[in-house]
Amino acid sequence: MKQDDAIDAFSALAHETRLAVFRLLVREGPGGVPALEIARRLDAKPSTLSGHLAVLKRAGLVSATRRQKEILYAPNFGSVDALVRFLLEDCCGGDAAACGSLPSIAGAGAEP
Repeated sequence: MKQDDAIDAFSALAHETRLAVFRLLVREGPGGVPALEIARRLDAKPSTLSGHLAVLKRAGLVSATRRQKEILYAPNFGSVDALVRFLLEDCCGGDAAACGSLPSIAGAGAEP
């Protein structure tokens, strides 16, 4: 991942509503959530939410697919993985032993 792409991703997440949307989508997984369901669950106006989803999509953090009359939004786990790898690529000067145990994306929310 290029630095500019990482900046775009962090900028997209640097808003309370967008961060809440992204976390909801990550919790739900790759199957996606309809836009109106996201609005309902976050108690957000659909018109406002549409703009937030567009920002997350432009940053590559979410994808949108049409299913009949609704649009499903899902996290782009490939972009999330690339962002984490970008952050950690020079961790501890390349000395993996000095870095300790870092959580994997799949187990990031799990307690040790």
